[in-house]
Amino acid sequence: MTVTTLGPCRFRSPRSGFVSEEERVPANIIRGPDRGDDPGPLFELAGPREMLFFDPPRVRAGIITCGGLCPGLNNVIRSLVRELHGGYEVREVIGFRMGYGGLDPRNHHEPVVLHHASVDDIHQQGGTILGTSRGPVDVTAAVDNLIRRKIDMLFCIGGDGTQRGAFALYEACKARGHALAVVGVPKTIDNDVLYVDRTFGYLTALEEARHVIDAAHNEARSVENGVAVVKVMGRHAGFIAAGATIASQDVNFTLVPEVPFRLDGEHGFLAAVIERVRERGHAVVVVAEGAGQDLFPDEPKATDASGNVKLKDIGPFLAKAIGEAFAAAKLPLTLRYFDPGYQIRSRPANCEDAVLCDMFARQAVHAAMAGKTGMVVGQLHGTFIHVPTSLIASGAKQLDTDGLFWHSVLAANQQPDRFG
Repeated sequence: MTVTTLGPCRFRSPRSGFVSEEERVPANIIRGPDRGDDPGPLFELAGPREMLFFDPPRVRAGIITCGGLCPGLNNVIRSLVRELHGGYEVREVIGFRMGYGGLDPRNHHEPVVLHHASVDDIHQQGGTILGTSRGPVDVTAAVDNLIRRKIDMLFCIGGDGTQRGAFALYEACKARGHALAVVGVPKTIDNDVLYVDRTFGYLTALEEARHVIDAAHNEARSVENGVAVVKVMGRHAGFIAAGATIASQDVNFTLVPEVPFRLDGEHGFLAAVIERVRERGHAVVVVAEGAGQDLFPDEPKATDASGNVKLKDIGPFLAKAIGEAFAAAKLPLTLRYFDPGYQIRSRPANCEDAVLCDMFARQAVHAAMAGKTGMVVGQLHGTFIHVPTSLIASGAKQLDTDGLFWHSVLAANQQPDRFG
């Protein structure tokens, strides 16, 4: 769990409230007869260091945002700039535009200089003022550009694909002997980053999703045999679908990638929907975008610019299947379909996410100033930590279907453990 440091720290920090290099946070904090005494991985505690690798007034920092939009991106940019300029009196902060493509001069995305005035009110806006894109980074061109611009530290705000790109930049700089601190700020609305209790934007997503579910519920219960299907984000993890179900308390069926389900048969999903409508007159279904992908077995797989497998669209597929099942049962049906994905992810951060964004950003600056590199700021048990990027990029977090959170979903909507 050791995080790489660029070299000896020789400059005294202008900050206060320092944490020690020796302090560690255990991955496992629960103890008991069946759990043993193993604390699991021990992570460096995040926070300001008394001694720094970089001389703050001579630093030139870069910031980049990659991947899909997420509530809070501008908050992170703003707090990075404020901490760099205000906390450490850094000389210059540069924002690279349009994701990793902005690191390649051949794309003609000229970077912008960021200062207090330019980020003053950006936290009130959704999206990212730097722009974003998907796709791999041209490592050679990017490193050449970073060296030419004399960038000392690069803050990479993004999900697993972004952090894989950041790790490639870190390794290339290391091979060329360039002292570049590459620090990641984990971003995914899906909340599926390893060693991060909660990613920024997740609670805003739940809040927005709940509003859509409320509308869907009103639509469904206001007509005869009304069924509303709401598709939410969640490629490989169902945290948004599960959290929105618990927050709403008006969802009857929740489908997530972690729990395969059958459509047909006596105990299948479609039979359960029909039974619910016969008994109660309406039903609300929430489905994560990555659920039910095994129901498309014969269709070829394609990938997006980031190398992620393109998902089949489960929402319309499910709505069509429900319509056909009701027709076969000779039952009238009024179906409403909602897909609020872009609406949710482009919203400004709510209060709780805004606080989290600020904390992530400031811990990232403290780490970079101390010469930490090839790492991502994580969060465990409410405490901020340093996680090697290779560990973050090695997998994704998923719902524990035997855990409290998923069982709270089942208690809220009264659906069976499995369909089929």
